[in-house]
Amino acid sequence: MNSVYMYFLIFFCIAYLIITDQSVARAFYMLTQLVRVQYEKTKWWILHNPANPIVKYFIWRRSIKLAEELQKELIKKDYERTK
Repeated sequence: MNSVYMYFLIFFCIAYLIITDQSVARAFYMLTQLVRVQYEKTKWWILHNPANPIVKYFIWRRSIKLAEELQKELIKKDYERTK
């Protein structure tokens, strides 16, 4: 038997159970939601994990920009105060 027919048979059986039994449909829905949430959690962790070198660079760059802005502001205040 061809593997495509095997996949079709499995898909058909699952679809039949989902259509005929409400609890199976609810379980399938909950399972898909669980998979989606796990994917989102993993994606968030990869994009925001400080151990990731790219994220470290982004944090460093943001900190340097903030430090430069604060230095300019302090120099400006000091210049106005001594005037």
